[in-house]
Amino acid sequence: MRNFKMIVEYDGSAYCGWQRQKNGTSIQQVLEDAIKKITGQKVAVIGSGRTDAGVHALNQVASFKCSTSLPINNLYRGMNSVLPPDIVVKEIEEVEGSFHAQRDVKSKVYVYKICNQRLRPALGRNFFWFIRFDLDLTLMREASQYLIGTHDFSCFCATGTDVKDRVRTIIGIEIKTCEDVLIEIKVEARGFLKYMVRNIIGTLVEVGRGKRKPEEMKVIIESRNRKIAGATAPACGLFLKEVKY
Repeated sequence: MRNFKMIVEYDGSAYCGWQRQKNGTSIQQVLEDAIKKITGQKVAVIGSGRTDAGVHALNQVASFKCSTSLPINNLYRGMNSVLPPDIVVKEIEEVEGSFHAQRDVKSKVYVYKICNQRLRPALGRNFFWFIRFDLDLTLMREASQYLIGTHDFSCFCATGTDVKDRVRTIIGIEIKTCEDVLIEIKVEARGFLKYMVRNIIGTLVEVGRGKRKPEEMKVIIESRNRKIAGATAPACGLFLKEVKY
C-alpha cells in the first residue's frame, strides 16, 4: 500500500464544501472519483481540514492510500485529465506511510479578500467580498491584536456547532492593501472552529466601518457569546492559502 500527498487548488463556488455530503457535490467526492477512474481503486481522501461551501483553496493538502502501481507522473497527469476545470492537483508525491494530512498539521493560513471601492465590480465577484464603505485599516489592525494568542473563541464559532473544546491559538494576523482596492486579511492558527475566520472578518469589518471600537474585541472574546460578535462574512472571499507541517 502506497501513501500519497497532494497539493490541491480549487474554486469552491460550485461545491458544498470539502467533506462528502448527501446534499451536494463536495471536493473530496470529486477527488476520490477521479482517483478511482485512474487507478480502478476506491480510496478515502483525507484533507488537512474541511473548507465550507463556497470557500476556495490555493494549497489544500490531502493524502490517500492506494496500492496502484502507476508511476507518480502518470497518476498526476491522469487525475488532472479527468478533474473538472475548477479543481487541479498542483503537486503529488509518495510519502511515508505514517503521514496523515489532517493529524500532522502544525498550523494553517487562511486569506480573506475584500474589494473596497465605491463601484460594484462585475469581474471577480466570486473571489472577494465587495464593500463600498470606506474601511479604516489602522483600526482593524488594532482590533486584530486582541485575537492573537490562545483564547476560547466561542464568540466566533458557528451557532449550533457541537464542538465542546473551543480553545484555539491564533499565531498571527496581517492586514494589508493589494492592488489599491483589494484588502487581504491573513490569519494563521493551529486550528479553526467552523466559520471562525469568517466571523472574525465580519467583526473586523464593523470595526473598520466605525461601528465598533477596537478595544471591544477583547470584550467580545471574553463574552464567549456568538450574538455579541459581528455578522458572518461571505464564503466567496475566503481562501485556504497554506498548510504547515
